[in-house]
Amino acid sequence: MRFFNNLAETHKTLNHLPHWEQEDATYFVTWRLKDSIPQDLLDKIYKERDEWLRLHPTPLTEDEEMEFHKLFSTELDRLMDIGHGECQMRRPDCRAELEKSLRMFDGGRFLMHSWVMMPNHVHLLFTLPIGGKLERVIGAWKGYSAQDINVVLHREGPLWQKDYFDRMIRDWPHMVKVARYIRRNPVKAKLREGEYSLYEAEWVKRLLG
Repeated sequence: MRFFNNLAETHKTLNHLPHWEQEDATYFVTWRLKDSIPQDLLDKIYKERDEWLRLHPTPLTEDEEMEFHKLFSTELDRLMDIGHGECQMRRPDCRAELEKSLRMFDGGRFLMHSWVMMPNHVHLLFTLPIGGKLERVIGAWKGYSAQDINVVLHREGPLWQKDYFDRMIRDWPHMVKVARYIRRNPVKAKLREGEYSLYEAEWVKRLLG
């Protein structure tokens, strides 16, 4: 397992959100349902984010990247945990369809360490092999699961928000912190048993105890 290497080549892209990518790296990724944050709150966050990015043009330094996520990822997580929207992922049959996508090709195209499916978003911790492309893998997860979940819900149209938050894992302490955050997220959001799904690889279970 490899972590962020400040001496290695880093690919930075900017869609709605900035993304950082390296070969053979481990990532903490979050994406959400399309209606999980009210548009007025989202517009406010995006306005503040765009102003921050204007003052901190890419490529960002490591410290600037950490500040970005502290300001904006944390706020989005707080808003998602409130439980806005229809929260289709509260349904076990919808979570089962996403789980099928997350388990497909595990150990080949990616190595999954931990994930939690919340009522309106999902957090994942995983490693990509050399040659693996973050956007491609996430796009496949979201695309296949959206098709299947729409069938379950007898609906059509976009299910997931187009973009996603991602962070490269810096080191073992960061890895442990993220794995613990994923485990504790349902408790923090005051969810009941059956309203979420949690997966941890055996080594993660032993690590966290």
